[in-house]
Amino acid sequence: MKAVLIYEYGGLDVLKCEDIPRPEPGQGEVLIKVHAAGVNPSDAKIREGKAFAGMITDPFPYTLGWDVSGVVVETGGDGGGFKPGDAVYGLVNFPYGGGAYAEYVKAPACQLARKPALLDHIQSASLPLVSLTAWQALFEAAELKKGERILIHAAAGGVGHIAVQLARWKGAALISATGAPRDEDYLTFIGVDEFIDFRSQRFEEVIHDMDVVLDCVGGETQERSWQVLKKGGRLVTIMEEPLECRAMEYGVSSARVFVRPDAGALEEIRRCVDKGIIVPFVFSVFPLEMVEEAHELVEMGQARGKIVLNVEC
Repeated sequence: MKAVLIYEYGGLDVLKCEDIPRPEPGQGEVLIKVHAAGVNPSDAKIREGKAFAGMITDPFPYTLGWDVSGVVVETGGDGGGFKPGDAVYGLVNFPYGGGAYAEYVKAPACQLARKPALLDHIQSASLPLVSLTAWQALFEAAELKKGERILIHAAAGGVGHIAVQLARWKGAALISATGAPRDEDYLTFIGVDEFIDFRSQRFEEVIHDMDVVLDCVGGETQERSWQVLKKGGRLVTIMEEPLECRAMEYGVSSARVFVRPDAGALEEIRRCVDKGIIVPFVFSVFPLEMVEEAHELVEMGQARGKIVLNVEC
């Protein structure tokens, strides 16, 4: 099968599309014929040896990619309830060497859910990491409630655009969002009440008394976010660990979310998709052989929604 391997950490040139043996599923695993694989900013950082690269114990060479949508072709043991022919999607083998940038990937059945019926494989592959991150950030870490006010930073990005739709579904009273001017119409369409152009406005001068801030940017943006929370508010970040002393200073709580596979949440997300509550936005699609171009685009940080590899084309 074709697969994208890295033999060392580095730039775009370390991505090698080669022929390797097809994996065999073990007990409790399934073998998936990959139709599409999502590309995330974390993929590019791992390729460079950054982010959580130190957690990956797979020896070189290994295959990147954790977002997958495809069809089960073989099972190990009982297959966790899946059978050949089932269309599935999931966040697989995370945070180790995922293996989704390939024509086939084996994965624990417990990390998969049935693919949303309303989506094709390209759209479905865009969902797992970002939708699980948004779900765990909003509903587990922040415990967002109906009637609360939330600020979502980088709302047009992968995690952000799903978080906006989930917050609207939950019944947030006010959804404020930061983004680039080109994203205002899109964000308003999916449910943002108050758009803030991060280039020309300082959000802390525009909003206040927020119940929740979802930080998808980090750095200075995270530091400036403390002051827009009301007492007892919650700052949740998917970036660097927030300073506990700053949370105490402002009388709020804070948490950092490091996404984890969760088949139960993926089933909930699938139901949301099939009810029209969540609609993922795919910014660009590349064939597997153009993985370098996909990584180059994701590194630019200008994409709305997600970038996906079409493994079937």
